Amino acid sequence: MTVDPRTPVLVGVGQTVSHWRAGDAGDAPSPQSLRQGATSAALADSGVAESLAATIDRVVVVRTMLDSVPGAPQPFGRCANPPATLAADCGLSPRDTIYSVVGGDQPQTLVNAAAAAIYAGDCRAILLSGAEATAAMKAALKAGITLDWSTSAEGECDDRGLGPMLLSAHEIANGLGAPTQTYPAFEHALAARLGHDRAAHRALMSKLWAGFSRVAARNPFAQFPVARDEAFLSAPSAENYPLADPYLKWDVAQDAVNQGAALILTSAGEADRLGIAETKRVYLHGHASAKDRTPSERPDLSRSLATDLVLRQTLEGSGCTVADIAHIDLYSCFPVAVLLAAETLGLDPVANPEGLTLTGGLPFFGGAGNNYSMHAIAEAVARCRTNPGSRALVLANGGFLSKEAAGVYSTAPLPGWQPQSSAAIQAECDAQAHPPLLSKDAEGTLETFTVTYAKGEAQRGYAFLRTDDDARILARTAKGEAALLAAATRKGVAGQRFRVRHSDGVNTLAFDGDAQ
Repeated sequence: MTVDPRTPVLVGVGQTVSHWRAGDAGDAPSPQSLRQGATSAALADSGVAESLAATIDRVVVVRTMLDSVPGAPQPFGRCANPPATLAADCGLSPRDTIYSVVGGDQPQTLVNAAAAAIYAGDCRAILLSGAEATAAMKAALKAGITLDWSTSAEGECDDRGLGPMLLSAHEIANGLGAPTQTYPAFEHALAARLGHDRAAHRALMSKLWAGFSRVAARNPFAQFPVARDEAFLSAPSAENYPLADPYLKWDVAQDAVNQGAALILTSAGEADRLGIAETKRVYLHGHASAKDRTPSERPDLSRSLATDLVLRQTLEGSGCTVADIAHIDLYSCFPVAVLLAAETLGLDPVANPEGLTLTGGLPFFGGAGNNYSMHAIAEAVARCRTNPGSRALVLANGGFLSKEAAGVYSTAPLPGWQPQSSAAIQAECDAQAHPPLLSKDAEGTLETFTVTYAKGEAQRGYAFLRTDDDARILARTAKGEAALLAAATRKGVAGQRFRVRHSDGVNTLAFDGDAQ
């Protein structure tokens, strides 16, 4: 088949991992050293490292987690210009350098954008790279070792900042915040919709994660390559302590990683000019991205419209169904993210959990911040090369099931490929009808909730309630009362009623009457 020379193609992938544990400071990884290592590996992977390096005219770096949280301490200094520094360290001379917005969707979103830029002729070759060295930072601080992460090259940089807010002021005031305060509520809502009691949903999560951990145990780039069995994953213990109801430690993405990944895209015509072997080429097929409304504005907290629409458009744009996909990586920061995506795809999450991840997932492979899915894409490329003609699907997720991006990959080019617009599905997300949000004294039935824990003690709690006329109330616990919410929800969400008091923009759960 003749391939349009404008067609974008992945020609190089690389990954790095370090298990440094506070030994010689000179051996300590940094985000920059991990990005550089992954980039060097990706260049070498292409088989034409030197000529491909000379062709790269855009370098894009995925934003680190320390740069994703305003005011976060940077104990070892901050690289002011990561993409220009990466280019300088790798001997590249790009025309453009970009530092991405926040979000785990970014690796796939950036692939989609890079493919469009190459197709349009805006770039000849684009490097995408990202890394996290949170494990090294924590180990060095604990050991009293000083590192230097402040080295930075001069040059222009399109720093795209933090991106749009994914929570409203109302949500933050009433208890929502970190992902570990938000995804548990989605999980409880899903369990209630599925009719699961606590034991049944715990068994489902543990079976899913046991399969993921087995994949991580076989992955040479995994940060935590240990197979965990269902018994360990289902029971609270010193190693698997309560974090946020219903989650234990190993239910969630583990951020203490030292991992980097890189991808290089060019056009089919440029790949021909450079002499890149056909066996190295993996093509993007269907792709999509969309941003959902904030959590309290979603009509059903047990579902993700953005996930549904992005996956459906990606498959339709690839001209295939899920039955035609041989390799799948579903974003796995929390069980609910995988379960909702599997539901959309019509897949049984426990029949073959190992078939839903290419890496081992964020709890076991490692939660490399915003950059996890770049590792998934690198694995997808490797699987497609090993099985020519097969297809791989990667789903990336950012925020609070807020931003979804997906792509299908194959060594076989898609006839007539063109960039796909996601405008229609974005409009559908934006048009969702949502229940009115109340900020007043009221009473309602529990929709979902969570309680967070520290050292076994309940710390904070919040709940979504529905009134009898179907309005929604988001309310938090008063100081010292999270344990009361935990006690009231031991059997789950079914039938629970709560009263809410409102004052100065804050809804507070009341535990002083019959409705509690």
